Formats: sequence, structure tokens, C-alpha cells
Amino acid sequence: MSETVLDVRDLEAGYEPGVPIVRRASITVNKSEIVVVLGPNGAGKSSFIKAIAGLVPITGGTVFLDGKDITAAPAHTMVRLGLAFVPQTENIFPLMSVEDNLKVACGILQRREIPARIDEMYAAFPDLVRQRRTAAGNLSGGQRQMLAVARALVVHPKVLVLDEPSAGLSPKFVSMVFEMLAGIRKSGVTILLVEQNAKAALAIGDRAYVLVEGRDRHEGIASELWNDPVVAELYLGQRPLGAQRTGHAARGGTA
Repeated sequence: MSETVLDVRDLEAGYEPGVPIVRRASITVNKSEIVVVLGPNGAGKSSFIKAIAGLVPITGGTVFLDGKDITAAPAHTMVRLGLAFVPQTENIFPLMSVEDNLKVACGILQRREIPARIDEMYAAFPDLVRQRRTAAGNLSGGQRQMLAVARALVVHPKVLVLDEPSAGLSPKFVSMVFEMLAGIRKSGVTILLVEQNAKAALAIGDRAYVLVEGRDRHEGIASELWNDPVVAELYLGQRPLGAQRTGHAARGGTA
């Protein structure tokens, strides 16, 4: 039986009291999985994972990490609890060197651990070795994402959460980023991923959820969802006549 690492139950969250963006959404993420969250623009995907990471106020539901309730945990403690979040933008310090970016991220490690752990990140991301003294702001888009992910991984998180890692990248760098994430999963890291590039994300994912208007409306095996007519219709904001929704899809009303 798969071991559940992240368990989100009936989450409600939003920036303004009484105006929820996330509306009773639930997902589970098992150990060493890549779970993808998809949905049309404005579906609440980024708000959903930001709420999990402590960055959007939660007004209902619970978030469990390795069986521990972290619903009320402040964002600055999430890394210590084992959840590392990589935002879509502003995920590096552009004026600092690559190496200094990594060192800053090592704040919760023992001092004696830091050199070896940084060396492990360079081994995992060889492109960064050649740029170690370069200001992070001078890196290519793909290299910036590598650095952002390395910064998150350097502290051995239980779950790596990413918001739109391919946003704004050229096709070449999009492929590079998804290959990187597939390799990270093979090393045993659990990944929760929000991504607008559905085809690329489903190609590396194990399972996926579709959010519509803040609700989890459909879920399934990632490789099967690309050709799922229900997913296509949900992206268009319509439900095909007679289609049966699965998983949590029947909850939360219509979109």
C-alpha cells in the first residue's frame, strides 16, 4: 500500500474573508510520486498550493504532512517541517551568486553539513557548477529554475511543491525542466506540481487532479488523462452530457 506523505482534506482558502478562492479541495500525494494539479486559468491552482505552503490564509479543512497537522503552520516554518515550495517568480536572489543562493537556503542545516550538501546539489545540477560565481540574475531561464529547485532540495524536504515551473521558458528549457523533475522523482523525492503545460506535466506525472473554480472536479492516472474527454470539457468550462465524474468530482457542486 502506498504511503501518503501529503493529505489535503476539504481545503478552503482565500485572500479576503468570506471570499474563498479554494473551495473544499482535497488531494493526496504518496511517497515518491509526482502529482500534477491542472485546470483552466483562474481555477485557483496556484492559490491552492500556496495555501498548502502557508502563503494564503486557510479558512477551512486540514493539511497533513507525514500524518502531522500543519494547517496552521506559518510559511517560514514549512521548510523545517519538510515542505519546500518553489514559487513561479522571485524564487532566487538575483544579485547573489549561485553559490551564495545555495548557502542562504542551508539555514536549517548543521554548519558541518553545508559544504557536502552544496556539492551534492552541484552533482545533481552540473550546469550550476560552471556558474557558481555568477550572479543568479544573469542565468538563463532554465538555469534559474534549476537553481530555484536546488535551493529547495538542499535541505532534504519530504515534499517539493512547485508553481508553474515552465512558465515563460522556451521549449528547449521546458523540456530541460521536466526532465529534471522526472530525475528528482527517481531519487525518491515526492513532488506536487501545478502546471499550465498539461501535456508535458502529464507525461512525467503519476496522478493528476483537475481544479475548476477552486474545487477538485476530476482525478486519475496521469498517462490516461491527456485523452480523457472529461478533462478536455473541464478546461473549456463545460461538462459533457452523460459524462461521469470520478474521485472527488461529485463533491462541491457544479463549476
